[in-house]
Amino acid sequence: MGILIALTVALLLQGPAGHDGNGGEAAMTGKIRKTDEEWRRILTPEQYAVLRGHATECAFSGGTDTHSGPGIYRCAGCGAPLFEAGAKYDSGSGWPSFFEALSRDAVGMSVDRSLSVVRTEVHCARCDGHLGHVFEDGPAPTRLRYCINSVALVFEAAETAPETPPGDDR
Repeated sequence: MGILIALTVALLLQGPAGHDGNGGEAAMTGKIRKTDEEWRRILTPEQYAVLRGHATECAFSGGTDTHSGPGIYRCAGCGAPLFEAGAKYDSGSGWPSFFEALSRDAVGMSVDRSLSVVRTEVHCARCDGHLGHVFEDGPAPTRLRYCINSVALVFEAAETAPETPPGDDR
């Protein structure tokens, strides 16, 4: 258990990493600030509608809902790492679902009163892009369901080890 706690603390201290959308590395706690015109230039119209306009894509329409495999799901707006593939599960909702964020600092939350019910909105902590919502009907161990718009995510596959070790000519 001590190793798990040490790894968790190290991850939390490391914070989100990645690129700033302009080809450079962003400071770990640095916010990404762009004008509306800059966001429109770098995002597709659907990404812009979701990430900047708080829209929701149609259920079962995104590529990452049924996607599987080891890796990291990053923010489509700024590249910040948000969710680890091992935390993804099939909720049947039609949107990618995760039971936890990659770190405590990866996502931010705010109250969403845009519908007749109060929900908790999830956004990228670095660029404030709207990702989706979190609900308390997920699986153990967290009982959370981060219901995220597929278009707000970019999947980065984990590096895979070579099938044959270097120098082995089998």
